[in-house]
Amino acid sequence: MAIPFEVNGQAVKAKAETDTPLLWVLRDELNMTGTKFGCGAGLCGACTVHVDGRPVRSCQTRVDGVAGKRVSTVEGLSKDNSHPLQQAWIKHEVPQCGYCQSGQLMSAAALLAENPNPSDADIDAAMSGNLCRCGTYTRVRAAVKDAAQMMRQA
Repeated sequence: MAIPFEVNGQAVKAKAETDTPLLWVLRDELNMTGTKFGCGAGLCGACTVHVDGRPVRSCQTRVDGVAGKRVSTVEGLSKDNSHPLQQAWIKHEVPQCGYCQSGQLMSAAALLAENPNPSDADIDAAMSGNLCRCGTYTRVRAAVKDAAQMMRQA
């Protein structure tokens, strides 16, 4: 059974079993490897994508649950690192190992879509579901603030 949905503005049809996690459809079927597998239990945030604008853990989201919906992945932010979040991530040297970064970016994008001027507490709350083994949380907060300012000025 083909499951139709949209990824980063492109219509797709997944050929996977209906209970297949969206993560594996994105990575294995659609070759979109920016979304990472971390824990497989929805606890680390590495697999965060947006479904109809809301952040979800793709390792815990069945592909049949996105039928007819819009999915956005880290590849959808920009192809050339021109998105303010990507620019801020680079400026503040957020990544160390980089494994959690796609999920971090997607959680930050969801936050800024709803709150264009987040406080430290807002950022910490929105990012609390994204674990970083390298401990770059202060850089994440600074980058989110910087990106928010860039987006407000645009």
